[in-house]
Amino acid sequence: MGVYTLLEKLWRKKPEELRALMRQRLIRWRKQPAVVRVRKPLRLDKARKLGYKAKQGFVVLRVRVRRGGFQKPRPRAGRRPKALGVIKHKVNVSMKEEAIHRAQKRYPNLYPVGAYWIAEDGLYKWYEVIMVDPHHPAILNNEELELPDPLLRRVEKHSKKGKKKQKGTE
Repeated sequence: MGVYTLLEKLWRKKPEELRALMRQRLIRWRKQPAVVRVRKPLRLDKARKLGYKAKQGFVVLRVRVRRGGFQKPRPRAGRRPKALGVIKHKVNVSMKEEAIHRAQKRYPNLYPVGAYWIAEDGLYKWYEVIMVDPHHPAILNNEELELPDPLLRRVEKHSKKGKKKQKGTE
């Protein structure tokens, strides 16, 4: 059995030590902003399945999304509370997709590779979003990573322009 298989089993079983550790982390995470850049992914097995590599150009973000569905009615009587809780969730968008959209809004120059669930409590769900910088040289030279066509075309245009300038200056 490989290391990633063991990691996956560990996250499925959630032994008491892992639960206690996650409880401590959630206490800290609640006080942090909604989108936080982290150095390494918490669930390395999931990150590797999505295509994460521990090299330059890859960015891991922890995104917090408030739990609850779209069903919450708008208050009609009495005072209007400041935090209505009505907006934020869309009807046909899952919380995971919402986390990806929030990460994209925060880092518009990065392209999302994928996301996965890491934790939840009574009020929030946390996801880790793996993003990649499509213009980074380490990513441009990586043939294994598949970026969507429009992004690839844009990157190729920029790299061709740079090559023409270099040839003209010699």
